[in-house]
Amino acid sequence: MADISVLILAKNEAENIRACIESCRPFAAEVVVIDDFSDDDTAQIAEECGARVVRRALNGDWGGQKTFAVQQAACPWIFVIDADERCTPELAGEIRKAANAGEQTAYRVTRLNHFGGRPVRHGPLSPDRVTRLLPRDNVRFEGLVHEKTVHPYPEKNLAAPMLHYTYDNWDQYLAKMNRYSALSAERYLREGRRPRPFADLWLRPQTAFVKMYFLKLGFLDGALGYALAKNYANYTLNKYIKLQEMYARQTSRS
Repeated sequence: MADISVLILAKNEAENIRACIESCRPFAAEVVVIDDFSDDDTAQIAEECGARVVRRALNGDWGGQKTFAVQQAACPWIFVIDADERCTPELAGEIRKAANAGEQTAYRVTRLNHFGGRPVRHGPLSPDRVTRLLPRDNVRFEGLVHEKTVHPYPEKNLAAPMLHYTYDNWDQYLAKMNRYSALSAERYLREGRRPRPFADLWLRPQTAFVKMYFLKLGFLDGALGYALAKNYANYTLNKYIKLQEMYARQTSRS
């Protein structure tokens, strides 16, 4: 039987960490939690569940933190999961079977995202595939936010879903979108992207709404689908407003 290290990045996830770990028990040889110096009982609960806890500051670098987590893994396979995600029993069985097959292959899982406990099947939160089960060697992550998994393996899809309890409420959603828009703007600035007022502040947000509400069928989720599509357009607008501000400050200093 192939051994699998389950890797979890966490900060102040006391409400989630136990259920997350328990959902991985059917296949986990070890659970490693990289704790960003939580202010709550995250680390204590994780240790009570048998996890090995390593404390390390995130410092806004998700890619670096996940790469560090891979380096802590003792098993030849890794499964990466967030504290607000849960493996279904069907997915746990597929993970165990895939690792036991012994192929040097990376596997994608489909996340069924939830808002306020409700599954969302369309629009910005429509189910998405993420690469989570891999051989440990030669794996790293790049990017401060929406990090990319870098590896040399062919990829396959697992069929069973993973549940992702993305947001409990609008305050949580808006706070996260505010953080992500700032991080995206910083990345654009580092890449040398220059603001284009008409395209960035009008065209891109309008296009984002059309894509999420019509092309990705957000309208099928009713009022919630409309609200999510509108807020995704606002998130797009905010990225480029912040880019303009950062670019103006940068040019004024040069």
